[in-house]
Amino acid sequence: MSEKKPSVWEGFKTFLMRGNVVDLAVAVVIGAAFTNIVNAVVKGIINPLVGAIGTKNLDHYSSCLSTTCKGEQGITILWGSVLGATLSFVITAAVVYFLMVLPMSKYLARMEARRKAKEGTHEIIEVTELEVLKEIRDAMVAQRGSGHDERYN
Repeated sequence: MSEKKPSVWEGFKTFLMRGNVVDLAVAVVIGAAFTNIVNAVVKGIINPLVGAIGTKNLDHYSSCLSTTCKGEQGITILWGSVLGATLSFVITAAVVYFLMVLPMSKYLARMEARRKAKEGTHEIIEVTELEVLKEIRDAMVAQRGSGHDERYN
């Protein structure tokens, strides 16, 4: 007896209906929109601050490795572009960490502590109920007499 294999279409539908695919799509869209904000911060705030010492455009910071770097001649290292991209990355990472990751981890830690506290209370109640039942049993055995003690232990 052979098992029926799911069709490609059914597999694709299953893949799309997973929660993490939808979450990933939302993250990509939000990330793309957030990139515009970070780029605006870098161009509108960071670059002018850097421009107070030199040029406002970080792309203009470069070093020449050859004797001449005019036009297409020579080897130019555009370290200002790398600095700008690095600043954008650090700002993005800081915002994501401080506004999303840190609050979410604190929230999850609180929820876990509440869950553990609830479980601890439940265990204490169960142990207490068990102790009460043992005391009731012992009292009933004591009322009947000493012959029944071995049967209940």
